[in-house]
Amino acid sequence: MRTFKLQVQTSVDGYMAGPNGEMDWLTLPWSDDLNAHVDALTEPVDCIVLGRKLAEGFIPAWASGPEGEPQESVDKMNNTPKVVISNTLTESPWDNATVAGGDLREIVDRLRAQPGRDMIAYGGGTLVSSLIAEGLLDELHLFVNPVALGSGMPVFPDLGSYHRLRLVNARAFDCGITALHFEPKRA
Repeated sequence: MRTFKLQVQTSVDGYMAGPNGEMDWLTLPWSDDLNAHVDALTEPVDCIVLGRKLAEGFIPAWASGPEGEPQESVDKMNNTPKVVISNTLTESPWDNATVAGGDLREIVDRLRAQPGRDMIAYGGGTLVSSLIAEGLLDELHLFVNPVALGSGMPVFPDLGSYHRLRLVNARAFDCGITALHFEPKRA
């Protein structure tokens, strides 16, 4: 069975975006030690899972070869097949991406059953909160930026019940970001 990971940027107070979707608070550029950590995290990934809203910006941004990003990272993001979770799209407008709609648990179960290596979700907010609430993730990798926003799009909104996690690793990086690696505690 494939491992399904979440990688998300967050503020210290648990927001992945500001009140109007702002991302200008992210700590950039990343330090070499954080880049190496992310490379190790994504090396075994052969499927990227995105929500539709994030895909609309994420896929074209990587396709443009963003300035300052190592070519190896650009190639990894562009060459890795993507699954866009959407109940509004019926086909993908992007290269190397398919659209999956319907019941989220059924979609994830189908993806897990396929041969392959790890899968990683980057979001957006609706997808992240649904994956967490449904208990569909094997690993949560929270990249905590040294900033408090006060309000915005929470990583963990109204989950309906407690979600106990086990800390696997915590590591501070030279740029100020701290990576927290959690696994869900399953009953």
